[in-house]
Amino acid sequence: MRFVIVTGMSGAGKSTALKMLEDMHYFCVDNLPVQLVEKFASLMLEASGEEVQNAALGIDARSGSSLRNLASVLKEMEEAGYRFEVLFLDADDQTLVKRYKETRRTHPLAGDGRTEEGILRERERLSALRERADYIIDTTRLLTRELRQELERIFVEDRRFSNMVVSVLSFGFKYGIPADADLVFDVRFLPNPYYVDGLRTLTGLDEPVFHYVMDDEEAAAFMARLEDMLRFLIPCYAREGKTSLVVAVGCTGGKHRSVSVAREIHRRLQSMSDYSLRLEHRDIGKDRPQGRPEA
Repeated sequence: MRFVIVTGMSGAGKSTALKMLEDMHYFCVDNLPVQLVEKFASLMLEASGEEVQNAALGIDARSGSSLRNLASVLKEMEEAGYRFEVLFLDADDQTLVKRYKETRRTHPLAGDGRTEEGILRERERLSALRERADYIIDTTRLLTRELRQELERIFVEDRRFSNMVVSVLSFGFKYGIPADADLVFDVRFLPNPYYVDGLRTLTGLDEPVFHYVMDDEEAAAFMARLEDMLRFLIPCYAREGKTSLVVAVGCTGGKHRSVSVAREIHRRLQSMSDYSLRLEHRDIGKDRPQGRPEA
């Protein structure tokens, strides 16, 4: 039987993950007191078989001050021979604050204070547990379907997981460099489809624009060097414990050249199956060209 403890920052998607695991035929229980974790594991082992094949237990800040004891409880369980895995859901502070504002809920550790203060307290309480986690999924940029794909990859397909999501993001410099970008590449040196009749109103998602950009000799040389560098850098970031890497590719308006290059990067990195890979085009729908350079 596979026994998974689902925990992490409030607002990072723990409840959503539990529902997804339930859909994957895991027996799920949420918000069990820390003092009962070992008892629950014992009961699941007794029930394992036709009734319960896999189980997941959700624990978060609602456990109150006893949450600090979870790491020591898990250590005692390991010493007693229990086998379990810890899934930690995380997101950056800005995203967590935004999610709480959208739902108009109060952070469980904020009390009468600000949400940011509650998040800080929670990070302190969960720091040891995060270090102990077998899997860390950063949901800052993940869509719901992408989170499901990650969970299926780990808990259904039993594939290797590196704890890092690589996001390839196209953008337009006229709208600003993405604040969360880790690596930024400027592709404004490539031929601009905006100045070609019939391509101006299209985007890098359209094959004529994609081939116009990528068939250029300089684009081919650039991609070969960029791919080599990314294949070197990504494992280095993963070894340092980074859980989210944003590779941002920019042109003027974020519709033609950057979209094409981002697509090609995403395609070339597909073989790096140890890492989760996603593709996003931030500015592709903004200000469609109306007679001035936008690409």
